[in-house]
Amino acid sequence: MNPVRSRYTGAPVRRSLADEFFGSFGRLFEDMAPVSSGPAGMDFYETEDSLVLELAVPGVAADGIDVNIEGRELTIRAELPEGEEEGRRYWVRSLPRGAFSRTVRLPAGIDGESIEARVQAGLLVLTIPKAPEARSRRIEISEA
Repeated sequence: MNPVRSRYTGAPVRRSLADEFFGSFGRLFEDMAPVSSGPAGMDFYETEDSLVLELAVPGVAADGIDVNIEGRELTIRAELPEGEEEGRRYWVRSLPRGAFSRTVRLPAGIDGESIEARVQAGLLVLTIPKAPEARSRRIEISEA
C-alpha cells in the first residue's frame, strides 16, 4: 500500500513522452513505494529519534499551509500561488500552481502530540518524534 496520496487541482502538469511510455511500469511497484510524487517535491525520512517530512511549498507562507493529523493520517493542504497571466505567452509552464493536498499514513509508534512544523525558504519541514518505546536503544549484556 502506498502511504502517500496527492490531490492537485492546479494547472495541468506536462509529462514527457518517456513519462507516458514508462509511467505504467512504475505502477507495478506502487505498493512497495514509500512515497509518491506529486505537484510539490517531498522527502520523507527517518532519523534515530524522529521521522522528518520535507515538502516544497514555494511562495507559500506559514499561514497559508494547513497541517492536520487524524489517527495515523497526516494531511497537508496548501495553495501554490498562481503566476501573473497578463501579457505572458508561456513557452514552457511546468511550475505547479493552485490548491493541493498530500496525505501520509504514519507508522505506529510516533508521538503525534509533539509534531513540530516550520517553513523556511519555500520548504515545509515537519519533525515527527518517535514514541519512546519505538526508539532504537542499545541493550547492555551482563556476564552471568
